[in-house]
Amino acid sequence: MRARAGAAALACVSTLGLAACSSPKPAVEESPALETAEVRESADTQPAIAAPAQVHAPAPLSPAQQRVPHDLRQKVASLMVVGVSNYDQARFALDQGVGGLIIPSWADPALLTEVGRDVNALRTQYHRPFSVAIDFEGGRVQRHTQVLGDFMPPRALAGQPPEVIRGTGYDIGRALRAHGINVDYAPLLDLDVSGLDIVGDRSFHGNPDEVVRVAGLFSQGLMDAGVTPTFKHFPGHGRASGDTHHQLALTPSLGEMKELDLRPYGPLLEQFPRASVMMGHMIVPGLGPEGVPSSMNPEAYRLLRTGDYPGGVPFEGAVVTDDLSGMRGILDYAPTRDAVARAIGSGADQALWSSGADLPGIIDHIVWCVQSGYIPETRIDEAAARVQQQLIDVGL
Repeated sequence: MRARAGAAALACVSTLGLAACSSPKPAVEESPALETAEVRESADTQPAIAAPAQVHAPAPLSPAQQRVPHDLRQKVASLMVVGVSNYDQARFALDQGVGGLIIPSWADPALLTEVGRDVNALRTQYHRPFSVAIDFEGGRVQRHTQVLGDFMPPRALAGQPPEVIRGTGYDIGRALRAHGINVDYAPLLDLDVSGLDIVGDRSFHGNPDEVVRVAGLFSQGLMDAGVTPTFKHFPGHGRASGDTHHQLALTPSLGEMKELDLRPYGPLLEQFPRASVMMGHMIVPGLGPEGVPSSMNPEAYRLLRTGDYPGGVPFEGAVVTDDLSGMRGILDYAPTRDAVARAIGSGADQALWSSGADLPGIIDHIVWCVQSGYIPETRIDEAAARVQQQLIDVGL
């Protein structure tokens, strides 16, 4: 037991670090004469009866804050988004209190279609709101097309009239919502400027202004259908050195990213303040600690929250990580349990891992990190409130 606690402590320390501790400085001794004079002067100048201190009532809780669970474990669980393959796995995850499910490509299509054992059935069986997400961009990244439909790649969509772009977003959103899905991990804002295969025709364009135009129309269509769009992969994968599915990738410097890759985010987040954002795993030179992936880098979340980039705006919506279990680059950097702790502690509101493995253990690990002081409970509270606000925004 002691060894396990020590390992957990080491993981949290390496994950989040600790503020340097310093002993308080000793008070400077004063002479009795000086002290007596100060007391006499104080007695002469102070009123005999001190005015009562004002007591300020605590600020009222927002509707989202009111929905946050009081129990710490349930509160932590509400930040987890896990992959499920079938109805029984979904029930297990929901019984653990997770706030979100993701429908991966390998899930049984019956999870979307079998009456009484599908996502819509789960929504009636569990008397609490939860999120269900999917990767559905169109083209080569669209899951379960036999159920949800087959749509053109984003690059091809960008050449269509505005009404077709928005209409496609709406048609996708309507298909998702009909099957109980309320979050689409799309559109992709990465710029196709370096010939990366992982980007390619998934990108609307290489020009950030054109990406803003098309992504805005597509996102409005999703929202018209009651589905939350997710802008990805912050702060930009278009010029990364490789594919984070296989290895960690390096982007140009932060200064260069601000000149190009980050440009779509400000206008779109201003237009869609209740969209979500997916934090990528890229390493950005000049952004926080050297060699740390953005998904575990507090400075990446600060950059997003403050809008400290050209055209940027402050963002208070939900931030979800890219997959913490299904991408070789991140697995080589940290095991999933530590990756989830680092992401939540650094600023993520939702930690996503598509395998769903070790769910109870990971929840317990985050609870331990909070109880041990490595992750402030206020960090959990703010994240949980954003998760609830996302659900409220789509009527759940």
